[in-house]
Amino acid sequence: MKNKKIIFLVLIVLTLGFIIYDSTSIPGVDDLEGNFKEVAVYRNENNTGPIQRIYAVTTESRAWDEMEKYGELMPYTKYGTTTVYFFDASKPAPGKLVPGEPNFDVAFNANCLAMYSKDQNGVVSFKKSPFSAPL
Repeated sequence: MKNKKIIFLVLIVLTLGFIIYDSTSIPGVDDLEGNFKEVAVYRNENNTGPIQRIYAVTTESRAWDEMEKYGELMPYTKYGTTTVYFFDASKPAPGKLVPGEPNFDVAFNANCLAMYSKDQNGVVSFKKSPFSAPL
């Protein structure tokens, strides 16, 4: 009877240890390569309708998959939108974002490396050089 209690106690401790380990080892934006830094954020105050989130982020790298992973890690609300603009860290980036189009001063368009967006239906879009002139 005493052995069963010890085994049960060990199983509980192992389960709790695994739960704690698993919840603290979830990857975050700090785990990505590229030294990402948020320089501007906009979130509308409308809590009764679609929530719109816009981020301007600088990066020291052009690792496209890391940028896409960064976008995936950003908050998203069902029926809302999340947009992340990636800028070269060595060039100027917008310090303020606004709703509607454009989300920032067009003077920064040339410095935008990529844009990640997730729309109201959860459809993801990732565009490299989103403001370059079409060929």
